Amino acid sequence: MESDRRLDRQAALRRRLEVLALDALLISHGPNVRYLTGFTGSAGLLLLTPDRTLLITDFRYTEQAPEETRGAADVATEGSNLWDRLRRVLETGPRRRLGFERDHLTVRDAERLSRLEVAEPVPTSELVESERVIKDAGEVEAIRAAAALAHAALAELLPTVRAGETEREVAARLELALRRRGSEWHPFQTIVAAGPRSALPHARATARPIGRGEWLLIDFGAELDGYCADITRTVIVGGKADGRQREIYRIVAEAQRAAIAGLRPGMSGRDADALARDVIEAAGYGEAFGHSLGHGLGLEIHEAPRLARTAREPIPAGAVVTVEPGIYLQGWGGVRIEDDVYLAADGARGLTDIRTELLELH
Repeated sequence: MESDRRLDRQAALRRRLEVLALDALLISHGPNVRYLTGFTGSAGLLLLTPDRTLLITDFRYTEQAPEETRGAADVATEGSNLWDRLRRVLETGPRRRLGFERDHLTVRDAERLSRLEVAEPVPTSELVESERVIKDAGEVEAIRAAAALAHAALAELLPTVRAGETEREVAARLELALRRRGSEWHPFQTIVAAGPRSALPHARATARPIGRGEWLLIDFGAELDGYCADITRTVIVGGKADGRQREIYRIVAEAQRAAIAGLRPGMSGRDADALARDVIEAAGYGEAFGHSLGHGLGLEIHEAPRLARTAREPIPAGAVVTVEPGIYLQGWGGVRIEDDVYLAADGARGLTDIRTELLELH
């Protein structure tokens, strides 16, 4: 019988606690709670000790929490304050060195934690996140399925896009297509940016009409079983691309192909970023590529590892990352092409379709 991956993850984390001389770990970040237990609710404190996994939640999840955890955690439902229940649980044993997630605890909750006289709070950083970097087969398949759903929604949308309609109208139809195909939610606010606004890497869709012959940059995602896909396509609307548009697009596509072909486990995030950046810089547009090449992808749209000029850590086999070079020219427009890849032992394998041809929508 196949083992429960959640229990395997908890066992790996317990080994980390032993090395760090921690008696317990308090996990408050929602994606980390879900990774370890399957619980998707918005209120939960997860206490991991050497012999117990306890999820403390509130009355809204009285039925949902046991159904989702299915034996991966004991569930305690608290009618008033989750922190009061945590204190009562900790009081049943000796004073413990209690690790907590320093990157996610709010100031208010940090104050609550400091008042727990039954525990010695010890800050930790990315203990669960470091385990999440390497994806198992089920996680990879969930991301691949989310990507397939996203591509299907985009394929439905693109033939309907016309010059004169607004960015928001396009975004609305895309989001409807995603939800209709089963996307649980949008992992981030859908980006639809036309003309000069495509030079804004994180533009929000507006009421601006799309002009004939303009760039239309679409950055969107889908979510299945909690796992995210993240895709960007840049197309021409209502005409043929001119010479400059074709040249900029060619450079970005070449940079992406070089990065995907050269990615290998063990290389640093900095070296991975350079695979694409060197192409763009050689073409004279280095200053126009202001963000990093990519980021990890999983239960969160942005997670470790990073493919960036400042990232010196090696990228492990088993990671899922985005590859998204771009060129952004203020007042003219921008091009970004983004795909998701799984880093196998012998290199990158596409989870999205990695189609780099320039699409001209008529």
